[in-house]
Amino acid sequence: MATLANGIRHLPGYLDRAAQERLVELIRGIVAEAPLYVPEMPGTGKPMSVRMTNCGPLGWVTDREKGYRYQSFHPGTKKPWPAMPEELLDLWQKLAGYSKPPEACLINFYSDDAKMGLHQDRDEADLVAPLLSISLGNSCLFRVGGLDRKGPTGSFRLSSGDIVILGGEGRLAFHGVDRIYPGTSTLLRNGGRINLTLRRVNS
Repeated sequence: MATLANGIRHLPGYLDRAAQERLVELIRGIVAEAPLYVPEMPGTGKPMSVRMTNCGPLGWVTDREKGYRYQSFHPGTKKPWPAMPEELLDLWQKLAGYSKPPEACLINFYSDDAKMGLHQDRDEADLVAPLLSISLGNSCLFRVGGLDRKGPTGSFRLSSGDIVILGGEGRLAFHGVDRIYPGTSTLLRNGGRINLTLRRVNS
């Protein structure tokens, strides 16, 4: 485990190949029930370059009219999000260091040309609980900074099976994905990267 600036923790290769394959199988089941969709930026309606869905009691969504928020149902199907798999709940219990369980797992799918700009995750009422992020598929260049968007940042590579935990001072650190490295993993049949982010929403 590497501890980075602000106490952010990086656990390279935490999940072995079998565990990664099991998670991908579970995600396929979730996506069959709650399809990936293209989220929109608030105000402008500009589509993001990732596709997303969620599992758990709550899901993070965004659109032009209502902006960033959590809700209990898929914006397309209007059905409740699928239940969060026990495997994810177990990872949270082992690694998060937080007594309450996660309420949302955001599933982002990055095609090989997708990116994610620097941002803070601060739509949660509980900003003490950490964020637990799991990488599956192709590697990416992950950028992380401090509490000021214009402050200094550093980048490091995340590979399939890596876990990153943003907690403590680093809970509100600006972070993003600069690029995907195509062909760096054989986990996903058609390439790309999946990122799972477990979150506690309510205090």
